Amino acid sequence: MAPRDLPAFLPLSVCLLLASGCAQAGRLLVVPMDGSHWFTMQSVVEKLIHRGHEVVTVVPEVSWQLGKSLNLTMKTYSTSYTLEEFNRKFKFISDAQWITPEQRIVSLITGSGKVLFKLIYSNCRSLFNNKKLVEYLKQSSFDAVFLDPFDVCGLTVAKYLSLPSVIFSRYFFCHHLEAGTQCPSPLSYVPRLFSKFTDTMTFMERMSNIVFYMEEHAFCYYLFKTATDIASEVLQTPMTMEDLFSQVSIWLLRTDFVLDFPRPVMPNMVFIGGINCQQRKPLLKVCCLFFST
Repeated sequence: MAPRDLPAFLPLSVCLLLASGCAQAGRLLVVPMDGSHWFTMQSVVEKLIHRGHEVVTVVPEVSWQLGKSLNLTMKTYSTSYTLEEFNRKFKFISDAQWITPEQRIVSLITGSGKVLFKLIYSNCRSLFNNKKLVEYLKQSSFDAVFLDPFDVCGLTVAKYLSLPSVIFSRYFFCHHLEAGTQCPSPLSYVPRLFSKFTDTMTFMERMSNIVFYMEEHAFCYYLFKTATDIASEVLQTPMTMEDLFSQVSIWLLRTDFVLDFPRPVMPNMVFIGGINCQQRKPLLKVCCLFFST
């Protein structure tokens, strides 16, 4: 990520952390998401550490791989569940991926997905109940917060500490990206995620896209209600997802227009497609080709 890729108006501290070739090292607070989300973020964190930045991760005591095998400072806090309970609830949502997309959405709203997300979002209350950890974060003078948006707690932490925030994500299946960045997303030619439409929709498909967008608003409200309730408690003011996402300084989006349909973007939305691709060994050289007749 070169310096020219970052908008000039963003806080200098964020640019110092993410740009290459900087002489000054920074302090970065990382609030990651467990599971496959962490595997990709980990590669970026490793690079930041290699460049001399000081990295501190805040993770729950119960997790799969968060923060392990990295040379960084890791701060943990207790959780209200065990690893066995976490695995059991995750198995419910993984089994739901084999049903139809329509049933999958319903399952996320009312069933296994809602239960799992509620469990994950409860971590944020546990974090802020750890007064010693919160005091450490307040006294540490971080330059920015590096976070995964699916763990909404990272946004709450950034707002609580009044720090610039950098989001690292493949996509976000709700409308909060457009709302947070104030980025237009015309429903007439920008299909909603999971709608299966293209950017050349018929009239009826456009109408269906609008209905899908309205359903998404209702779905996302209930899915993230636990997260916004906790954020409201911590920040002592009513908070919505739009309030939390509107504070984001930089959106690092692990995608590209090769994978997604073209749409309007804002200056603080930086596309870093290809970062998910693992470096492979070169193909073996072939000295001869034989053709059969």
